[in-house]
Amino acid sequence: EAVVQEFGPARVGESLGPTWETCWFKVELSIPPAWAGREVHFVWESDGEGMVWRDAQPVQGLTKEGEKTSYILTRSLKESEPHSLTLYVELACNGLFGAGKGSMIAPPDPDRRVTLSRAELVVFNRDVYELLVDLEILLDMAQLLGEENQRSFQALYTANQMVNVCDVTDPSTFPAARGLAAAIFSQRNGESQHTIHAMGHCHIDSAWLWPYEETIRKCARSWVTVVHLMEHNPELTFACSQLGLTPVPWQAQQFQWVRSCYPGLYARIQDFVAKGQFIPVGGTWVEMDGNLPSGESMVRQFLQGQRFFQEQFGQICSEFWLPDTFGYSAQLPQLMRGCGIQRFLTQKLSWNLVNSFPHHTFFWEGIDGSQVLTHFPPGDSYGMHGRVEEVLKTVKNNKDKGRVNHSAFLFGFGDGGGGPTQKMLDRMKRMSDTDGLPRVQISTPDQLFSVLEKESSQLCTWVGELFLELHNGTYTTQAQIKKGNRECERILHDVEVLSSLAAAQDTGFQYPASQLQQLWRLLLLNQFHDVLPGSCIQLVVEDALQYYTEIRRAGAELQEEAVQSLCRDLLQPKVWSTPSSLVLNTLSWERTQVISRPGPDGTETLALVTVPSMGYALVQEPFVPPQPVTVSKQEDGSITMENGVIAVCLDTMGRLTSLQLLDSGRESVPDGCYANQFALFDDVPLYWDAWDVMDYHLETRKPVTTLLKPLEVTLAGGLRGSVRFSLQVGKSSTLTQEIILDAACPYLRFLTQVEWKEAHKFLKVEFPVQVRSTNATYEIQFGHLQRPTHWNTSWDWARFEVWAHKWLDLSEHGFGVALLNDCKYGASAHRNVLSLSL
Repeated sequence: EAVVQEFGPARVGESLGPTWETCWFKVELSIPPAWAGREVHFVWESDGEGMVWRDAQPVQGLTKEGEKTSYILTRSLKESEPHSLTLYVELACNGLFGAGKGSMIAPPDPDRRVTLSRAELVVFNRDVYELLVDLEILLDMAQLLGEENQRSFQALYTANQMVNVCDVTDPSTFPAARGLAAAIFSQRNGESQHTIHAMGHCHIDSAWLWPYEETIRKCARSWVTVVHLMEHNPELTFACSQLGLTPVPWQAQQFQWVRSCYPGLYARIQDFVAKGQFIPVGGTWVEMDGNLPSGESMVRQFLQGQRFFQEQFGQICSEFWLPDTFGYSAQLPQLMRGCGIQRFLTQKLSWNLVNSFPHHTFFWEGIDGSQVLTHFPPGDSYGMHGRVEEVLKTVKNNKDKGRVNHSAFLFGFGDGGGGPTQKMLDRMKRMSDTDGLPRVQISTPDQLFSVLEKESSQLCTWVGELFLELHNGTYTTQAQIKKGNRECERILHDVEVLSSLAAAQDTGFQYPASQLQQLWRLLLLNQFHDVLPGSCIQLVVEDALQYYTEIRRAGAELQEEAVQSLCRDLLQPKVWSTPSSLVLNTLSWERTQVISRPGPDGTETLALVTVPSMGYALVQEPFVPPQPVTVSKQEDGSITMENGVIAVCLDTMGRLTSLQLLDSGRESVPDGCYANQFALFDDVPLYWDAWDVMDYHLETRKPVTTLLKPLEVTLAGGLRGSVRFSLQVGKSSTLTQEIILDAACPYLRFLTQVEWKEAHKFLKVEFPVQVRSTNATYEIQFGHLQRPTHWNTSWDWARFEVWAHKWLDLSEHGFGVALLNDCKYGASAHRNVLSLSL
């Protein structure tokens, strides 16, 4: 498509844009015959990300920030080679890290332009390059090994001799200088030296500071560069950890997209997969958030990922590879083991703001006792550059020295893609077995974990969650994304339950397997670790919300089809003589509750129903509860509601002054305290604005007390009592809440709507309760977790803001209070106050 366009002249220094635009360049080259026998490069430098195309195939990614600014035309120009050729350069008008205005994580500048700063045909002097790499390694050894180490002096004096021997105007002196370096590099280590397992790596965020669509090209730019390196470095291995991506409907993985749009590149990748060099790792559909997806969503991440590996490469992953998400649920070890994975690699806990995690290699134990061998690369990075400083840090920083003698070293530009470079490889070749430095061997994840398993007898065990002491704001940021995720998880559950029952009952019903897989993959894509947490740009948020809308729409259609099949006879109007409503329960326990249903005149009417587990009930005549709800307004404007199970009292601002469990007479709200108290906090983190909320925000608490509409009764009792009020929040936001008590119901419901227009503020709702316990309980995937309610240690207070799924609970013997929600994740329980972050 690009080739047939009409091209005009272009100049170095030209400004191109704006942001997210694409420019194509037709580059006509003519190599001078005088360059015969020389290595010739096409050099291209710009602020944007580029891709070289040759003979209609991508051949090289070009990114200045990723130290890839040249394409090798020939390593030794032969007379038989073409001296004139045409290349095409596809230039994306955004950088490796998007187009932030003023800083990397600022919103993109829509008018940013990129500049073409170099476009040249050059002779590359390989001998000078090799000499410079030798000198770099020697000088780093001299500087970093320390005065107490004789190898630092040997490296220094060798470098000095090289300078003396080398005449920069006389290339014939270069071999002698390089020979001096080779003598140092060939002096070997003893058997006890630490071994570093180096693997090429290229972490590509499926969406972050750029939209999903741009990630497609990031994959192609990065992977074609890796393949090109492999063709000239047969020892290179590359661990590819990202499957999930792409806005093309229902094709949610990078490999599959590359296969359809870059078939030549995909064929080359498959060849290197077969050779064991290009190594797919990870086991999940995308590198999802490690906290917020439901248990079923996490299972589907593994199911879809492992199924793809099996279909495409004939094997499943034995390693779970999740280097860059914001904490790791205590349920993950059990899920990993259930999906055929016994090994786990990450490094994100090195970002802890308060406590330094005590291990780099250990067994991680989940809530059921399942264990997985876990490794954090001790260099605390997945984007190493192969430098002496990094390999020395890998050994020095290793907190399990003596227990294990091997560790991972992931090298290559990441986050925005890029991957390894030739210089990184050349540095590490010189350090493969050099006295004074750890051994550096190009390896694979399987080789690393296999040797760690042999050395594992003395490893320690960490029980419970791997909590990241940073980025606590991601549990709350972008409320619509959080709500969309929870709702869509519920919708897909209900569709599957009803469709399964329909298929079991009606042989003519076609279970919507392919449609459900499409919807699940779309939901899994949005669970990527910068999308569901909300730490992404507005373009990504808009895409994510659109995908949730599609899941809701398609899910509603599938649900209706299943209900029509499952309940066809019950839905016939002649079956029942009186008007009735069919009520379905998709949960696995019997439920009794008040529902709203359309009446004969179109108005909503209430009914109290009992529906069996995963069953249905027909509701005809309204059922009168044995104990109706009573609502009464007091002289001071407060309102009481009671239903025979609980009794509540609310003041004019909607705050709970009393919540009693009637059969025990136990009061839940402490004297002088208010539950359902909204509070506003300043939210000015140190740097990561969308990610973080700092502990010092707690010092800025301001109760929300500006009343717009005082408490009023909206339903006076019977099957349901309800009240409503409105508050002003901050300078320009409003909050309206309806509080509902239903007949026979042991809980109070709060329907809350906030028109949010604040900046750098954090809204919470607090429930002080008359319960004493040193631990609160939080729902996680397929289970629950206890966390302390005190701040005795730094490990305790670092959890001032935590995550939970649908509930958190504070209980003592015989009594407790739980706070439930349908779309929130951020929470805390300090002393006796349960708090939900809104």
